[in-house]
Amino acid sequence: MARPKDQAKRRDEIVAAAGRAILRRGLTGLRVRDVAEEAGLSAGLVSYYYRDLDELLLEVHQDAVDRFYWGRAEAADSETDPRGRLVRIVEAGLPADENDPVCRVLYETHVHASRSRTHAALMTALWDREVSLYSAALAHGRDAGVFRLRGPVADVAANAVALEDAYGLHVVGRNSSVSVPRARALVLRYLETETGCELTGGGQA
Repeated sequence: MARPKDQAKRRDEIVAAAGRAILRRGLTGLRVRDVAEEAGLSAGLVSYYYRDLDELLLEVHQDAVDRFYWGRAEAADSETDPRGRLVRIVEAGLPADENDPVCRVLYETHVHASRSRTHAALMTALWDREVSLYSAALAHGRDAGVFRLRGPVADVAANAVALEDAYGLHVVGRNSSVSVPRARALVLRYLETETGCELTGGGQA
């Protein structure tokens, strides 16, 4: 039997392979065999670590949620200026492009939320963490006298997350009318209106 450290490494490898399989094939009709082929393992070995595909997909979803959120949190922490912090959060919340692997996996696995309470809980947790991240940045700017918020912090934060989710879906869905720069500009324009502050130029909106 593999040592715990080796088992953890193998599970990480299988989760990564499952993510690649989702990107290549999508979730519809995905089989353990597809993940095994992507990982270069036997289907039996994959099943040794994960009793079924649902258990594996849950871990893939959790991994994508954590990678996405902590990437945003680190981007926020890299800026002390309230304007710059808000811009970094927006940039980290949108796909880098239509092939962004983390965002694509998130959108694919979020579909399970309508059929699984556990996947719905992951989707809800990510939403709450993102809204909290925005709320902290908005409150920081308000308290520093940089932002003049037009509405409650929680409402502005929730709307920003919803806008990102909507634009991000169109980006990874290859909607030719929605580019990443266009999506970024529109989310920032909304936030400029709500904060009374020009986020990209440092002046007042």
